[in-house]
Amino acid sequence: MKISLIALLLSFSMFPAKLPELNARVIDYVNKNMGKKVDRGECWDLAAGALAYADAYFDRSSIKTATIYGKELNPEKDEILPGDLIQFKKVKMKWQDGNKIYESSLGMPDHTAIVYKVNGKGDYEIAHQNTAEFGKKVGVNNFRLDRVTKGKMYFYRPVATKEEM
Repeated sequence: MKISLIALLLSFSMFPAKLPELNARVIDYVNKNMGKKVDRGECWDLAAGALAYADAYFDRSSIKTATIYGKELNPEKDEILPGDLIQFKKVKMKWQDGNKIYESSLGMPDHTAIVYKVNGKGDYEIAHQNTAEFGKKVGVNNFRLDRVTKGKMYFYRPVATKEEM
């Protein structure tokens, strides 16, 4: 009996509350395209395809400079969920693992990714394409806010209509 109760309690703590429908559909799209090239293989092609698949709104008026992927979120105040999108602008990161120091960048000048999994506050697995690691195919890797040393990031929640933004 004790083991069943512990397993039940652990299951509630390990899984987030039900995702909003549009976020769930964005993740479904990512899963269907994992390891594949979406459209031309540009980073924003994955976001555009996922939002179209989810029947979500996004401002396509200036896709390379000022794309709005939904309702803007503040990762310090708002809960970030799988299926949310991140727009990176000249982001540089630095971290240490043991004696080795790593440096990386996202968005030189811009890069778009989808939050695939939330490991904890400010610690995400992101799905994206057009990267050094995955080339023009969709892949997932870790992104942590505490490693960012420079640049800006904009987080968005998919919405059905412009009025929801």
